[in-house]
Amino acid sequence: MEYLIDAKGKKLGRVAQEAASLLMGKNSPDFERQRLSENKVVIENASLADISSTKLETKEYEKYSGYPGGLVYEKMKRIVEKKGYAEVFRYAVLGMLPANRLSPKMMKNLTIKE
Repeated sequence: MEYLIDAKGKKLGRVAQEAASLLMGKNSPDFERQRLSENKVVIENASLADISSTKLETKEYEKYSGYPGGLVYEKMKRIVEKKGYAEVFRYAVLGMLPANRLSPKMMKNLTIKE
């Protein structure tokens, strides 16, 4: 089943939580945590979401290359400039999914349009 979420005027976390819940299949009566749901989620108007300027300036994402000294922090504003608002939504939804082998498969069912 395909679901459409309009992010226009909504907060980033609220949209990400709704998308993560649908990707996990928590809305269906036959929900099983260990089974991949067939739900596909489309988030539209990602660039029109309500993200405050303070959050753009202060929110940091970290990446680690696996090597000593390889820890890198990037601000949300920089990520938006480089990759767009879709990447910020992708990070938010991924953080709300369970950390298991199903989460990459769930993320393939997510489409974000700016």
